[in-house]
Amino acid sequence: MAVSVEMVRTLRDQTGAGIMDCKEALETSGGDLEKAVLALREKGTASVAKRVGRATNEGVIETYLHTGGRVGAMVELGCETDFVARTDEFQKLAHDIAMQVAAMGPVYVDQDEIEEGDARPPAQISLMQQPFIKNSSSSVGEMVKELAAKVGENVRVVRFSRLAVGE
Repeated sequence: MAVSVEMVRTLRDQTGAGIMDCKEALETSGGDLEKAVLALREKGTASVAKRVGRATNEGVIETYLHTGGRVGAMVELGCETDFVARTDEFQKLAHDIAMQVAAMGPVYVDQDEIEEGDARPPAQISLMQQPFIKNSSSSVGEMVKELAAKVGENVRVVRFSRLAVGE
């Protein structure tokens, strides 16, 4: 099946993947957009795994203050370059994660930090395992990996802090 320019453009708009990657995914999937999106996601996840060890010396510190000023959160979202840190998508994810921290009160960034003997479920206390508040079908970790695949850099939550009046 011949892949049209419109199909490639549609897939590129949905995923942010490169033109050739979109064309290849569409050809492989026989023109099925959903299968092509899944193929690109898998490819992106594989490339994210290769970048995990890279230093994240750039990024942003984002804050969120809940209405009424009784709960607030601060998050450091790291990446490899200042260019990525300044993108709207990166800053929006940082803000959404700060909102997640304020709303859900995680204790640890990732499950490998959970102290021995802490019997609470990881999805409750580990930020990266929590269901994302804006899309409960994905975890916060999956949203970070998705952005990392899209921008082609290692992206990670470096640290966070949550404050609530009376706690």
